Amino acid sequence: MSMIRDLRAAVRPALRRTRNSSDYDATRDPSVTSAVVDCAVYRDGKRVSDHVSPAQAMERVREEGGFAWIGLHEPTEREFAGIAQEFGLHPLAVEDAVQAHQRPKLERYDDTLFTVFKTIHYVEHAELTSTSEVVETGEVMCFTGRNFIVTVRHGGQGSLRALRHRLQQDPELLAKGPSAVLHAIADQVVDGYLAVADAVQDDIDEVEIDVFSAATSRRGGDAGRIYQLKREVLEFKRAVSPLLRPMQLLSERPMRLVDPDIQKYFRDVADHLARVNEQVLAFDDLLNSILQANLAQATVAQNEDMRKITSWAAIFAVPTMIAGIYGMNFDYMPELRWKFGYPTVLVVTVGICFAIHRGFKRNGWL
Repeated sequence: MSMIRDLRAAVRPALRRTRNSSDYDATRDPSVTSAVVDCAVYRDGKRVSDHVSPAQAMERVREEGGFAWIGLHEPTEREFAGIAQEFGLHPLAVEDAVQAHQRPKLERYDDTLFTVFKTIHYVEHAELTSTSEVVETGEVMCFTGRNFIVTVRHGGQGSLRALRHRLQQDPELLAKGPSAVLHAIADQVVDGYLAVADAVQDDIDEVEIDVFSAATSRRGGDAGRIYQLKREVLEFKRAVSPLLRPMQLLSERPMRLVDPDIQKYFRDVADHLARVNEQVLAFDDLLNSILQANLAQATVAQNEDMRKITSWAAIFAVPTMIAGIYGMNFDYMPELRWKFGYPTVLVVTVGICFAIHRGFKRNGWL
């Protein structure tokens, strides 16, 4: 009995994870790997099959037409091998899809387009610190063929489940084939960039206000926070900038695998991406300026401290000099035997110190 309970405990989390990931239940088909999130056949913009394996989906597409959409999440090389063989995917692209950590790109292998998107997620934080994680990245890779599209997702965000449901509610667009799905993924990724850019703008505004505030300007601000934010913006830039060329190709160059009507939609995505890229470049330049201003304020604060130290040293030099002269124990010195010599020296010392202090105060050194 204990062995059965242990087996149920081991199997239950895997079943729950598969069921929660999408509407597709891979447990109904033992031949399907656990990496498959959803697999369906679409014909005339409508979903016509559920709970099929990738091999069964392609068999129906070849016999009845339409296209297959297979979604995977972080597949291993072994889990992806059968799908790659079934769809004739190029080994180099398969290797990139399994290993992840690729830069955004668009490559063509025979009759398949391989596209890599970097997804960006803004990490909410109560307060920006020198160790705050501002953006979190993931990846979505698409193999687009004449009658299929295979999506491979890496990372805990960038889910395509809601996108799939939204497309299924627009049969006219989905009837355009796999390129319509590719456009929808690109549009969702770029829309995510826009949302993250707005959030990062708020963080930069907060840092900028803090650096130029009266209290912060005296202590030089917090360079650690600025530098951390600059690193996160650099990560954002690595996701956006390399994608400009692929979107330009998809929107301008005629391709057999991209429907001409869908190509017009890619132009809108390319425009939004160009806007985000300009924002990210502006963020980088602005953070450079804020960091330089912060360093300049720190230098000014140090100079002010040095002027104060120098001023007080000059003031204390007067009594030190007078005390040193009268401490040399000579028999013949002015006012040495005079009754009012001691108070006179004190008054003169205080008067000179007061005059020096007033002069430094007038010149802004104290």
